[in-house]
Amino acid sequence: MTDPAIEVHGLTKRYGTLVAVDGIDLEVQRGEVFGLLGPNGAGKTTVLECLEGIRRPDAGQIRVAGCDPQANTRALRRKLGVQLQVSSLPGHMRVSEAISLVCAWHGVPVRAGLIESFGVETLMNRMYGKLSTGQQRRLHLLLALVIDPAVLVLDEPTAGLDVQSRLELHAQIRAAQSRGVTVLLATHDMAEAEKLCDRIAIILHGKLVLRGSPSEVALAGNKAVQVRIRTANDSLMPGSDLPGAVFTGAKDGYLAWRSTDLTSTLTELLNYVKSVGDTIEDLRVEHPSLEERFIQVVEGVVSR
Repeated sequence: MTDPAIEVHGLTKRYGTLVAVDGIDLEVQRGEVFGLLGPNGAGKTTVLECLEGIRRPDAGQIRVAGCDPQANTRALRRKLGVQLQVSSLPGHMRVSEAISLVCAWHGVPVRAGLIESFGVETLMNRMYGKLSTGQQRRLHLLLALVIDPAVLVLDEPTAGLDVQSRLELHAQIRAAQSRGVTVLLATHDMAEAEKLCDRIAIILHGKLVLRGSPSEVALAGNKAVQVRIRTANDSLMPGSDLPGAVFTGAKDGYLAWRSTDLTSTLTELLNYVKSVGDTIEDLRVEHPSLEERFIQVVEGVVSR
């Protein structure tokens, strides 16, 4: 059985009396994109910095690509690519110089194919300070991948980017995964997590409180769904509570219920519409989004 790309057991990090990370256990399998979600101050960046070897944990064990970040620093640098939450280069440094410098530091050749895939070949003589935010982020990701890492750690890689730039970086992250790179991604963007991540974990007050696939997390805890229906003759007006469902209002010709027993709710609705000779024009069952579930977890609405 293949060992996980990232293994964390009992990770704890304190800053004085503040416990920033509180006994976290985490495994990321090889070749997957794993998302770490949480509000500001939850401990996401501290977790990543411990994995990168930037911070020394107070307790716990960490293995990244088979390396202890503190004991095997040099070996880790050959296997780990990192894009920090805040990255920068000297404004007068040219793109070609930045790529050559990083490649020389790691002792790897400049890969023309990678440069071309990132679309920066036309920017090689451009100074870093003259690049747009999207171009800078693209360069940062390229520099994290020049060593052909086994594991890639990204801390808010698309924060502040426009839609097109975000989509371009998403494509590069997926391309890295297709080459077998394991990606650990910290993000505030729920749509980004849903699109990119095979699994996610929500961190709150330094603890991992919920994990699974984006759909599993979205459906965790409170099982209520929204049922919306529109009929040809408005036979359901005015709405009232149904078995297993609470009427939540009418809008744009639809009536809506919050249902905790979907079978009973739909059966009651369908039987009534048929009994009065009406017809259904549209019927929708809407599950909570990942963003809605995240907010519920953070606000303590959903049990964890």
